Amino acid sequence: MLVRVTALAVAACGALALAQEPTFRSGTRIVPVVATVVDSSRRLIPNLQQSDFSIFDNGKPQAITVFRNDVTPFTVVVMLDTSASMTANLDRLKLAAEQFLIRMLPEDRAQVGAFNDKIQLSGTFTPDRDRLISALGDLMFGNPTRLYDAIGESIIALQGIEGRKVVLVFTDGDDTSSRLDMGDTLDMAREHDVMVYAIGLEAEFFNGVRVERTRPDRGLRRLADDTGGGYFELKKTDELGPTFTRVAQELHSQYVLGFSPEVLDGREHKLEVKMTKPGLTARARRSYVASEGN
Repeated sequence: MLVRVTALAVAACGALALAQEPTFRSGTRIVPVVATVVDSSRRLIPNLQQSDFSIFDNGKPQAITVFRNDVTPFTVVVMLDTSASMTANLDRLKLAAEQFLIRMLPEDRAQVGAFNDKIQLSGTFTPDRDRLISALGDLMFGNPTRLYDAIGESIIALQGIEGRKVVLVFTDGDDTSSRLDMGDTLDMAREHDVMVYAIGLEAEFFNGVRVERTRPDRGLRRLADDTGGGYFELKKTDELGPTFTRVAQELHSQYVLGFSPEVLDGREHKLEVKMTKPGLTARARRSYVASEGN
């Protein structure tokens, strides 16, 4: 059963105060960088080697000291918009979310959640796909839309988790009543090394007086881009399932890189991952804080 999340503001402040959870355990500070590689047709590219990648820290090339090209487990919060504008699309949304959940591997873990004027989470991370799919049936409805609060609560839920941490959020409209804004949420994601995937849907609904048209919040693209996730914007007539399936495929096709920063100055550093082979593009987080952290 889904449980309501409360005390967001207090928890969010606590989240920002805590040190980033380590992705790699070693005697030196290692900065983890997860990369998704595609070609010009957006096809995922498998079986690349360390020599195919270059990492730049504030424009300076870095020696890659960690490299993995195998499938590594992830922990994810699947957070779905169940506000009034989604009423006509909830059944297709639940079926689409199932497409993601059934593609989880045994080592992956997830919980599902919903947001409207309330924020709910299923409570514990589990690899049990049947249990997760069942929890989709407990989603509650409401109005308005606390989009960024919901992403913030998802990041808080991922505290203490090692390895890849992901928030997969779906919405059809703008944030209307969050206490957090996009900048607050991005700071939290950076601080705790959480990758955000966002799926936005254009939609129409009748508000009792007239037909309203919605578009996904424009801040979602930047949130996804800056954290190395992905952003997908769909038309109201598009099928939702293939996009949820694509996210699962990407998460099982990513490369894990790492490097040791030359300085720990406590400042935000710009990150860039480049490919040595022409025609390939890497998508990865764009910054990190060079602190003792872990």
